[in-house]
Parts: sequence; structure tokens; C-alpha cells
Amino acid sequence: MTRSELGKTIYQVSHIKGQFTLRSGQIATEYFDKYLFEAAPEILTEIARQLSASLPEKFDLLAGLEMGGIPIATALSLHTGHSVRFVRKTAKAYGTGKLAEGGEVDGMELVIIEDVVTSGGAIIDAVKKLRSRGAIVRQVCCVIDREATGRKNLENEGLILTPLFSRTELEEYAMQ
Repeated sequence: MTRSELGKTIYQVSHIKGQFTLRSGQIATEYFDKYLFEAAPEILTEIARQLSASLPEKFDLLAGLEMGGIPIATALSLHTGHSVRFVRKTAKAYGTGKLAEGGEVDGMELVIIEDVVTSGGAIIDAVKKLRSRGAIVRQVCCVIDREATGRKNLENEGLILTPLFSRTELEEYAMQ
């Protein structure tokens, strides 16, 4: 599948209209329902194939954020052979009490994997918690950058955002 075919497919499968409250509190009239493309194995496989080219040359682990980043990180792990950690929004209050499941993060360089970035708030929250546990985090890869304040907010935290698609690109591919 070409990049434009994947972009068009993602848009057609996941772009919906209505009134939606985003995590940031903003109201949007358009929304990318990421679970619609994450639940389709052929699309998820192609996302992993194409997103893998955005990964840095050197890093230790992929880190999928709860909940949307986990299927993408898992698919990337299967495609690249890199191990993955599953990062909770908050550490469990029971059992092992871990923030990141799947192994240790202390001293490891993680690449954050997310589905859609708007303000970057959930990513920033997770990165601060991971860094406090000794993780090294410099890069975030996502499927869709909604082109809101996310890139700037992440840069302010010393993070590089590498999206597979911007919202503008998806809209352009949808028109082809």
C-alpha cells in the first residue's frame, strides 16, 4: 500500500463528524476515531510498516500509551522486533503498582507511541512520570497529528514529534 492509499484509507475509515469533547476540553466538530483503524488488522499492519521508518536509529524500547498507543506499539514491536512497554495513565494502586508494564524502564531510551496528538497533554503527563522513573524520552511517534498545539507543547518538554500523517495530509489524500 502506498502512503497516499494508507492516508486515504485511514481518513475514510476513521474520520467522523459531530460534536466531540477532546481530552484538552476543546470541542471539535470533526474527529478521528482511531479505534476504527486500530481494530482493522490490515490497516494496523500497514501503519506499523510505514511508521517504522520514523523510528530513530538507536533506542531501547517502544512505549505504547494507554489505550490507543498500545495496539500501534504492539504492531510496531511485531514489525521491528523491538520490545515494548505498555504505559498506564496512572500506576496501578494494587498488585505490582507499575506505571509501565512489560519490564523495567530505568536507564532505557523509550520512543513514545501514540495514535492521535492534539494538545499532547496525555503524552506530557506520561513522559514526566516515565522520566521520574529513570527513563530517557526524546521522541514521540504518532499516526495523526491534528495540527493543534501538540507539536509546540511537546517541543517545550524537549520532545520531537514525528507523525505518520498530519490532519492536512489526510484531508488531501481523502480528496484524491
